[in-house]
Amino acid sequence: MPDPDTAPDQARDQAPEPTDRAPRLPKALYERELFRLQAELVTMQEWIRAEGKRLVVIFEGRDAAGKGSTIKRVTQYLNPRVARIAALPAPSDRERTQWYFQRYVAQLPAAGEIVLFDRSWYNRAGVERVMGYCTPDEYHRFLHQCPIFERMLVEDGIILRKYWFSVSDAEQEARFRSRLADPMRQWKLSPMDLESITQWEEYSRAKDQMLVHTDIPEAPWWVVDNDDKRRSRIDMIHHLLSTVPYVPVERPAVVLPERPASKGYVRPPRDSQRYVPDHSSTLE
Repeated sequence: MPDPDTAPDQARDQAPEPTDRAPRLPKALYERELFRLQAELVTMQEWIRAEGKRLVVIFEGRDAAGKGSTIKRVTQYLNPRVARIAALPAPSDRERTQWYFQRYVAQLPAAGEIVLFDRSWYNRAGVERVMGYCTPDEYHRFLHQCPIFERMLVEDGIILRKYWFSVSDAEQEARFRSRLADPMRQWKLSPMDLESITQWEEYSRAKDQMLVHTDIPEAPWWVVDNDDKRRSRIDMIHHLLSTVPYVPVERPAVVLPERPASKGYVRPPRDSQRYVPDHSSTLE
């Protein structure tokens, strides 16, 4: 089956030219640096937990731009009780009558928590704008309110980071085709994903307008060039770590207690309980 994480790059972003791009990062080097950065993410997590900080990381970008796979690497070794992913479905009929940001506010972290938004309130500036799911008034109201909303978050002490994952049109199409050929990932292809091919320029214009109105000093956008997934993951995680002022937190030493002597407990007969069938033995 095609593996988009290991297959050679089939396209490069429009700028710079392909000859200006670094070669694909060797797998061994990538895995070594990724593991080092993931260890630093655990250190950052412990600082956030111990200091009661709140971190929000927004992952936005085109379909098949690699947001989900990057989030997977970020959270791989983190405590799910500290770091969680917010990936909201389409709003319900009731939610459509609420203030637009309301359902996202409910997902914000409490003290000592990290929330990673796999798409966020910026749906309104992207897919809703392009596909006509919001009115022009709702769209312009979002562009006006979003910087105000984010300034309020930052003023309240939330650490807010925003990443836009960029991918070239040729690379996006190549990833779509690889999903078509992979039954394990066909679920990632939706009619909305396929629409993004025919609406490429409209999404580009929407993204440009979004950056103009919402790239603010308190919460700037950072663009991740993601034609090479290995390099982009390394670059994005390194940047996140470099912008959070964490320090190592000393944890108390953990000592395993001595196991106490038996007090006469007898385990019930094996045939008195249901065990899952021994499928693994059939593989040998």
